Amino acid sequence: MAKLKITQVISKNGETKRQIANLRSLGIRKMHQTVVVEDTPINRGQLEKVQHLVKVEVID
Repeated sequence: MAKLKITQVISKNGETKRQIANLRSLGIRKMHQTVVVEDTPINRGQLEKVQHLVKVEVID
């Protein structure tokens, strides 16, 4: 299965608690941190809610 490389590029200050919780559940704790997660429907849904804060790359 493909993996996603996620990097936070915009600060989470001023965002809703739900969006901050989505970042935490993806494993992102601070700015410019990069994590690699599985490409699942759950992770895609979380990314959809915070797409304005992160940069996503697909890794084969």
